[in-house]
Amino acid sequence: METTSTCGEALFNGKAKCAACHVPVLQFTDNTMHDLKVERFYDGRPEGPIKTFPLRGIKDHPPYLHDGRLLTLEDSVEFFNIVLRTQLTAQEKKDLVQYLRAL
Repeated sequence: METTSTCGEALFNGKAKCAACHVPVLQFTDNTMHDLKVERFYDGRPEGPIKTFPLRGIKDHPPYLHDGRLLTLEDSVEFFNIVLRTQLTAQEKKDLVQYLRAL
């Protein structure tokens, strides 16, 4: 049976799509800009691209995202679950958060 941390790592590298921008071998970042196109969820001006931030030690540096709008790692996982349309289950979200806390 896989541990939650192992499940979280598999999600990070697969279904959750985290590793596409937060590359593990590059200190969990790709140092590039990405446009999440969050304006599709609300009326307002487009936010444009933001730089990928490193995830090493992320648990010690809330709030999250470039503007601090995400107060917890749980909020962050849910935000990207919605934006990236990953359809993570409740257990997968918990596993991913536990993995992020271990970085």
